[in-house]
Amino acid sequence: MVGADAGLAPWATVATMARRILLLVNPDKPEALGEARAVRALIDRYGQCAGEQPATDERAPLAPVKADLAVVLGGDGTLLNQARRCRDLDLPLLGVNFGKLGFMAEFDMPALGAQAPSLFGSGPLPLRRLADVSAELVRAGAGVAARECALNEVVITAGPPYRMILLRIRIDGGAPAEVGGDGLIISTSTGSTAYNLSAGGPIIAPTVDAIAITPIAAHSLAFRPIIVPSASRVEVEVVRANDAGSALVVDGHVAASLHAGDRVAITRGPGVRFITNAARDYWATLGEKLHWAAAPRLRGGGLP
Repeated sequence: MVGADAGLAPWATVATMARRILLLVNPDKPEALGEARAVRALIDRYGQCAGEQPATDERAPLAPVKADLAVVLGGDGTLLNQARRCRDLDLPLLGVNFGKLGFMAEFDMPALGAQAPSLFGSGPLPLRRLADVSAELVRAGAGVAARECALNEVVITAGPPYRMILLRIRIDGGAPAEVGGDGLIISTSTGSTAYNLSAGGPIIAPTVDAIAITPIAAHSLAFRPIIVPSASRVEVEVVRANDAGSALVVDGHVAASLHAGDRVAITRGPGVRFITNAARDYWATLGEKLHWAAAPRLRGGGLP
């Protein structure tokens, strides 16, 4: 069994006996389906198979199972959905990438094969608890309308008919600031390389305990992305909305519609446990996947 991880640093190891493995396979990824047999063979050789289930929509409940960890075959999107699906079980997740990027899904088949004796057997289990955030939506006069957790980001988006909306923001009860534009992204360090990055927000190293607040097409040169401690309470009041389409979006899923007077409070969540690839270098992954810090391509192939 996986030991308790109270007080674990962001990276830690836990010793255990041979593990019971739940295998979750994305049926929409042909390559994942094709490699599932090889993964099952690794599980049977070094651990115990606790069952296999399709990595379907996060709203589909898992069949009851006793497991020590879950192996997810798919891409980052698959792993994100399964993290939400497995949240109440508090199972450590191991992602095997069959998608496009593979930031969250840290393993490929060669890496999994090389580390399977330790990961599935009795070796130390390298764990990292990724920070998440909790979002609570309160409607004026109606109380709490929604509560959601996000591993990547919480987004307040203008939506159709795509007119500019106005938001009022408070951080830890401080003086309010207003921003008009297409919305706002509140991102974890994990999600900093997702929508946050596309909107011009900063990359946050995964060991940094912080969140980024990034405007979407702000109608002001003065409102820039900021980083605050993940323990901060970020409150967003919707001053003006597009009532036909403004929405609270959590990890890419619409959680609720938004209207003027609604308030969204974002606080630190309990986090989700992931198994890390000991042979992986985060900074090399940034360079390989996103071409971070790559030199510009010049005619003739030379450097600046």
